Amino acid sequence: MLSTEDAAPQSATALRATQTLVSHMSFCWRHPSVVALEIAWRWLFGIPFLAILWGQAQRILLAVPPESAGLDRINFQNPWISSVLLADAAGIYHPAVAEALRTIVPIAIVAWAILSGIGRTLVLWRIGSLEAAAGSPTLGSALRRLPGFIVLQELWLLVLLGCFWLWYRGVAWAADTHITSASEPDLIGYLIWLIFLSLGFFVLWALLSWVLSVAPVLLFQEAKLNSGAALARSFRLGGAFSSKLMEINLVMAIVRIALIVLAMVFSAAPLPFSDQFGPDVLHVLYALIAVAFLIGNDYFHVVRLRSFVEFWRHFRADKSKLVQVRS
Repeated sequence: MLSTEDAAPQSATALRATQTLVSHMSFCWRHPSVVALEIAWRWLFGIPFLAILWGQAQRILLAVPPESAGLDRINFQNPWISSVLLADAAGIYHPAVAEALRTIVPIAIVAWAILSGIGRTLVLWRIGSLEAAAGSPTLGSALRRLPGFIVLQELWLLVLLGCFWLWYRGVAWAADTHITSASEPDLIGYLIWLIFLSLGFFVLWALLSWVLSVAPVLLFQEAKLNSGAALARSFRLGGAFSSKLMEINLVMAIVRIALIVLAMVFSAAPLPFSDQFGPDVLHVLYALIAVAFLIGNDYFHVVRLRSFVEFWRHFRADKSKLVQVRS
């Protein structure tokens, strides 16, 4: 009896995930409708959500003005004193922010799960229809599995929020132990912990999140699975298949870091000419850079999704050939 990993022929196991990445990028570039669907559902959630957050932030700042929290006394030429002032201000705003988030976050989780379930279903269906792949589900059959997509997307988001919470608790611990009013703040030690925790959680998420990301693909491609079975199967794909998905996820994480660095570079480039441009031009430029970053991020989300689909087809086809040979 061969295991799932042993069942994959050499043609599939020898193929590196990064070898096909350019073809996936080319496919998404030649079919902008797929990326447009991804952008549409993300922005359909993101724009109202940001508007609500902005309104809540204005309400909190109106109730507790920055002057009363000491933010007007911040002097960036003295980072030690400024760090203590920021820490004190964070303590003042924390109750109001926590109260607002307790109301907003549960509603946002449900709304995101519904919209992302619909959006990812349409993206996967569009990819299959453009490729005219044999056995690709129709839109009707895919929509019948929509509740399962919503459940899996909500689970993905909850795990992500859990990682953010652990990161936040770690950063809060670093701030409490390195930035205090009783002694001179240890900014170097705090920044070391901040970088270590941020990169650590980022890499951990890149290494493990593919399990939750591939479950909707399995649910879409295999009609016999429900959401629970798809999630369970994502843990039992075999080392050969899992290694490809992990490699893709790590590459996409590196690409996301590159996009962040590019956005920072383009944001810093016009600063020497700020006197000539003026603040209004800089604000418009920063908004354009932010939009370009979000579009690029959405584009590579679709690239990763198509990579998952293609590797599922490779390993399914190889397994089917092996079964025919053994029969």
